[in-house]
Amino acid sequence: MKSQVFFLDLRGIAEGGIFEGLSKLIDNIPLNNIIEEGDLVALKIHFGEKGNRAHIKPPYLRPIVDRVREAGGKPFLTDTNTLYVGSRKESVTHIRTAIENGFDYSSVGVPVIIADGLKGQSYEMVSIDKKWYKEVDVASDIHAADVLIGVTHFKCHELTGFGGAIKNLGMGCASVKGKLNQHSNVSPFVLETSCVGCMRCIGWCPSEGAIVKTAEGKVAINPKRCIGCGECILSCRLGAIKIKWDADVSSMQEKMAEHVCGALKGKEGKSAFITFITDVSPACDCYPFNDAPIVRDIGILVSGDPVAIDQAAADLVNGEEGKRGGKLIDNFAPGEDKFRGVYPDIDWSVQLRYAEDIGLGSREYDLILVG
Repeated sequence: MKSQVFFLDLRGIAEGGIFEGLSKLIDNIPLNNIIEEGDLVALKIHFGEKGNRAHIKPPYLRPIVDRVREAGGKPFLTDTNTLYVGSRKESVTHIRTAIENGFDYSSVGVPVIIADGLKGQSYEMVSIDKKWYKEVDVASDIHAADVLIGVTHFKCHELTGFGGAIKNLGMGCASVKGKLNQHSNVSPFVLETSCVGCMRCIGWCPSEGAIVKTAEGKVAINPKRCIGCGECILSCRLGAIKIKWDADVSSMQEKMAEHVCGALKGKEGKSAFITFITDVSPACDCYPFNDAPIVRDIGILVSGDPVAIDQAAADLVNGEEGKRGGKLIDNFAPGEDKFRGVYPDIDWSVQLRYAEDIGLGSREYDLILVG
């Protein structure tokens, strides 16, 4: 059965501009059925690393917040702490980063709550009984919320091809322990012929002793210390750090989808998904920088189905003419795979196929234009 995905095309914005268009788009979410009076509503978002500017623009959240309040809900913005070392490693600097990136009360009108506690150790174990996990950990405050709305910036991703609603909930609603479990099979290695010994990757690595300097003045990865976070991949400007893509990344995508089951457990009929296909950057918002987008700003989607909304977003991106001069190195023509044009070795469809197989949603959808 096809799912409905509603689409606001940024080329066809009405006279009221993007905010009026976004309000009309959100009206297609049956919030009065999803939200009961007094419900605590988690708006799961990625605040962006300090220095990153590709994340969702904070003012765009205001119409979402207003609609949630009109339905009787008590909204809050939330995310979880990161596995890697950065400005979102623990809650104090994470909240400060969110505010510095514009997610403050004056612009958005809601508080920011980091869902897995001060150091990423606050979580609940949730039974899911799937292939990889019988139970998964979900950040405590996301699990405790009455309603979960995934607000996602759709972009490329160096481990999953793209990061959409599935990644926002699967990786983004897990505690540090859950993130580590999902990355546990990722095994980077160094091409010695390409390494010049700049040691940049050592500074990015969150696990002490995982990347070491060799006698030849290059680097090597100690698999016993490596936690599989993948942060070293983009830190290497010469592409000397690689991954066994087929085996490692496919299982990681499946584990990520299973964590979505945990995030949505107990919220059947009380969740929704909003995806911004804007600033489609070639890497995750977890980096303190962002390269030029690979396609134009396309639009915004809403749906009750996380699989359908990701499939629709991927199809819309691939339907565009790719931008030249950036990280997109191939597949520029409309209809060609843009994500493979950035990361040719990653089969991003694994997350969609598996998510559909385990009952998270449908890859078949009707795209309904709102305007």
